[in-house]
Amino acid sequence: MLLHIPQVLAGEALARAQALLARATWADGRATAGAQAAAVKNNQQIAAGSAELPELQSIVLAALERHPVFFSAALPKRVLPPLFNRYGGSANAYGAHVDQAIRYHPDGQQRVRTDVSCTLFLADPADYDGGELVIQDTFGSPRIKLPAGDLVLYPATSVHRVEPVTRGFRLASFFWIESLVRGDEQRRLLHEMDMALMRLRTRHGESDEAVALTGTYHNLLRLWADT
Repeated sequence: MLLHIPQVLAGEALARAQALLARATWADGRATAGAQAAAVKNNQQIAAGSAELPELQSIVLAALERHPVFFSAALPKRVLPPLFNRYGGSANAYGAHVDQAIRYHPDGQQRVRTDVSCTLFLADPADYDGGELVIQDTFGSPRIKLPAGDLVLYPATSVHRVEPVTRGFRLASFFWIESLVRGDEQRRLLHEMDMALMRLRTRHGESDEAVALTGTYHNLLRLWADT
């Protein structure tokens, strides 16, 4: 499932994140890439010791926790702390690659299976040229360039790339999720049912049909979830 979620960050939270990005310390992005990805990765990331990083991570995680569509689509079991990248100048692209299947949490105490990849766009698309996220999907290769504060969620199994930035700077947060439901197809079906249930409740309240379908949703989640 490839899903665009608008306005995950907005207003004061987005403005604060952008202000922190403007004064952060940047380092070579290859530090967090595997061997295959490092060969095609040419961008910058906020350095691990940057004073701005903890607050930026808190802003993004707080936004995710209060966003019902994100929770419905990702069904997060574990969320790796968000990282932040910058494309522009001589460090301006990321060739075709697949994300690592297993990543180590920064606390060193746990391994996380990367079921879902997320990119949260943090720069106004009018401020840079290029920089499209291209995801090879069963329905083609969409070229994704979203407004600041919007997020795209997609299977971590996908081959993807970031096109060269030819003007300005592309800023984003990226992170991975280990989902309660490993299979992308099962997550998609559960998300579609959950969204339909939200619309049904809005239109008819807690009808007998809504209660029955909610039971079906939770029984499917119970069948497929790994806690």
